[in-house]
Amino acid sequence: MAIALRYAARTDLGLGPKSRNEDSGYAGPHLLVLADGMGGHAAGDVASSLIVGQLAPLDGESIGAEQALPALEKSVRDANSSLRRAMEDDPKLRGMGSTTIAMLRTGNKLAMAHIGDSRAYLLRDGKLSQITKDHSFVQQLVDEHRITPEEAEDHPQRSLVTRVMTGQVDDEPDLSVRELRAGDRYLLCSDGLSDFVRRDIIEEILSESPNPSAAADRLIEVALKASARDNVTVVVADVVDLRDSEAPSTSPQIVGAASLRDREGKRTRGLPISPAEKAASLARSVRAPSADDDDSPVLAEEPRSTRVIWVRRVVLAVALALILVGGGYAAYAWTQNQYYVKSSDGYVAIWQGVGQNIGPVSLSRVYVVTDVPVGQLPTYVQDVVSTGTPIGSLADANTRVETLRTSATDCRAQATAGIPCGQNPVVAPTPSTTSTTVPASPTDTATTPVTGLTTGSTP
Repeated sequence: MAIALRYAARTDLGLGPKSRNEDSGYAGPHLLVLADGMGGHAAGDVASSLIVGQLAPLDGESIGAEQALPALEKSVRDANSSLRRAMEDDPKLRGMGSTTIAMLRTGNKLAMAHIGDSRAYLLRDGKLSQITKDHSFVQQLVDEHRITPEEAEDHPQRSLVTRVMTGQVDDEPDLSVRELRAGDRYLLCSDGLSDFVRRDIIEEILSESPNPSAAADRLIEVALKASARDNVTVVVADVVDLRDSEAPSTSPQIVGAASLRDREGKRTRGLPISPAEKAASLARSVRAPSADDDDSPVLAEEPRSTRVIWVRRVVLAVALALILVGGGYAAYAWTQNQYYVKSSDGYVAIWQGVGQNIGPVSLSRVYVVTDVPVGQLPTYVQDVVSTGTPIGSLADANTRVETLRTSATDCRAQATAGIPCGQNPVVAPTPSTTSTTVPASPTDTATTPVTGLTTGSTP
């Protein structure tokens, strides 16, 4: 049976405070990639676009079924090495990282590599299953039966990841091979979707949408209606039988940070060379495909409506007017009910307010300085704490401090044992395995105790 992929990639900045998209997505006839960059000011957008740029050439190569998984693993490792070289060349990029999901199709086989808390789902015979397992602190709590999967959905620490690509040699992805079936529908998504839209809603949208484009558009729309505060990126792909269906387009779609070079005619922020150089070679123009040019590259960027843009502008204008005209007290009172974690004089501290200034007026202050030294945390976590991590409530901030306290304790214990702690922000690597399926149940695979935590895409 001859099969092919019909696909669509979409992304949106989200409704949170982020001023740039740190996600990158790629969809092509043989390759699907989603990368959710992290690191805040440490250039998560550069990390995700570097990964897409490194993996994109796989889409144009002729790879046999037996070589697919080794080729994908090598490319993922090369992408990870490119992160390390970029950070060595530019100190401003140190601390960046990214989740990664990559799927390489050859014939009716699908090789998959996954690291981080971005997710892949499979809709088969009307039933949705999660085919990746989150590498996160909350997933470890589920594996240890300390919380239920239902409690994990709303856990305040669900953004803490235990394994991502950071340029370290022991950043090990999960590897697997699956068999494709005509009628399958795959979804790759960043946590901007999975953290804000319930699984049953995702299943309903995937089941009812007539094609990948409609499904991707609807998923983004629902995430925004759910007030997604993070970047939202989705890649949807259908497995079609070419005997029963017209051959789909083979034009690659590149979205998010990896598409910025072509959209704006400039290189991606922070690097002396474009991190999306290889991806850009597959997307030379900004134009949308015409009816006469089905193979033209597609930069399927943010499907944000004019209404959403104007709503954001109006909300900002109203907020500023309230402050200037006399509503400033109410706005200030709201900010003082917000808390975030940031360093103060070398120690982890809880700050009250929001990390913004209005002219000479600061909207935050130190609420309490803890006894957790920043210098005893893993290096990657130190970078995040120094930048500041938005939290929300005081209770959530206290919970985050306890997590950091545990991480510092683990580091001290390792130091006593003569084991360096600070270069690797993840748990001890789990050996790569190759199997014919990926467990759908979150309790199928044992995990290694956490030795360090990193912060994923924060809302």
